[in-house]
Amino acid sequence: MNLEFHSQIELRKRLFPALRVKKRELERCGISYINEFDIWNYLKETKWKNGYNLFLCDLVDDILKCDSKIIDNYIKDKLKNNRSYFEDLEII
Repeated sequence: MNLEFHSQIELRKRLFPALRVKKRELERCGISYINEFDIWNYLKETKWKNGYNLFLCDLVDDILKCDSKIIDNYIKDKLKNNRSYFEDLEII
């Protein structure tokens, strides 16, 4: 079966069950503040950034095998950078 996705929203919806499984795994590790969209954005901005013609099975594999600590550090860095950005705006 050949699946084509015409938008990232379609693809994300198709991958949502795997993202939910990864979120539950993170929760079991004590990381409860990361949600499915955080995992999606991490992989989209790092692992899949320059990819094309990716297979659905490979994307699911990437979701399930990505390191929890790396996702955690990525989200913490994003939050820290956003906080710095808003703190800079308050100075102006």
